[in-house]
Amino acid sequence: MEEVCSFRSYQSLIGAIVKCVHGNNNLIKFDKFFKCQQPGAPVHFQTYFLSNPNVRLVIHSGRRQFIEGFGLQKVKFASMSKPKILITRSDYPKNSIEALESKYNVEIWDNVKNGDITKKDFVERVSGASGIFCCLNDRVDKDVIEAAGPSLKVVSTMSVGVDHVDLKTLKSKGVRLGYTPDVLTEATAELTVALLLATSRRLLESNQAIRNGEWTSAWAPLKWCGPALKGSTVGIYGYGRIGQSVARKLKAFEVSRILYGSAQEKPEGKAIGAIQTSLDNLLKESDFVIVTCALSDKTRGLFNKDKFAMMKSTAIFVNSSRGAVVDQDALHDALVSGQIRAAGLDVMTPEPLPSNHPLLSLQNCVILPHIGSATYQTRMLMADMVVKNITTALHGEEMPAEYAL
Repeated sequence: MEEVCSFRSYQSLIGAIVKCVHGNNNLIKFDKFFKCQQPGAPVHFQTYFLSNPNVRLVIHSGRRQFIEGFGLQKVKFASMSKPKILITRSDYPKNSIEALESKYNVEIWDNVKNGDITKKDFVERVSGASGIFCCLNDRVDKDVIEAAGPSLKVVSTMSVGVDHVDLKTLKSKGVRLGYTPDVLTEATAELTVALLLATSRRLLESNQAIRNGEWTSAWAPLKWCGPALKGSTVGIYGYGRIGQSVARKLKAFEVSRILYGSAQEKPEGKAIGAIQTSLDNLLKESDFVIVTCALSDKTRGLFNKDKFAMMKSTAIFVNSSRGAVVDQDALHDALVSGQIRAAGLDVMTPEPLPSNHPLLSLQNCVILPHIGSATYQTRMLMADMVVKNITTALHGEEMPAEYAL
């Protein structure tokens, strides 16, 4: 049987209690919620005991106010408040913020005025929220999730990485998690190749030399030289979407070999002639080592003193994944001692990196402020996906990009 409910405020009834006021006093819970095609159109939800058209129903869900009517008849919601969405930054794309404001009760943390949201403010402001629009700066930990209370249905992050979110607690609370894969793949891969070139061809170093008045001769045979990509061996650790895109782009530079670290051969690698190998062999063989893996317990601190010792003294190390996969003290030592030639980092720990950090004093270390996905088009697509993840989750629908918990 189906009960039909028409209302303009999209509010999921998953978990709502239905009580027969007249009848057998049965109690049931909705476990499905079907898509509303347009505002005001009927919304169908599954129930299990509506066999008597004269049974009067009252729907209860938390502290909200609900419909009452008769079995198998069209009923309407009484006045109800809009779900609350907490947005952790005021500088997210304007169109995305406005899209949420048009449907929900939105609370925005003004990071431009107050800086990134603190743990204390996050806990205080998230109470009663049905959804959270966040990014990798925001620690969505157990305290935050529990402070939101039972109203919380979805956390949607403007990132592909989810290491800033307490996945275990989300799962235990039945809260869904949205993220933004795919849309940032090409932008991040482009930046990774650009960082590789900037590091290997010493672009920032030579540009700074001009600004410092050190360009004293029009041309010098070996000054500011670096290794060529053509004919080189490139090793990619983390052969997912971004790693594969980097590999495809590097083929145009006529590299000799592309190695990728993986437990097994991948068809995407075989398709372009890339070779699957162990991480240790990748480090020993590669002229350029590129890290595009996800951060996990397995990869945290993976690139340490022992791993840098395996690399060629002429090797260049590039990381566009997460800063925590690298032991930065070990990297600093490897760069200073000449154990490896140079490094390019778009990610580090912490972020922002303090201006007096030792890595910033090295000419053979190029550091960027985590701009892998920083194209206008990509950031707009990411924000749009965050919004769609929130709205579909609150409707009880399939999300465009739901992270499997």
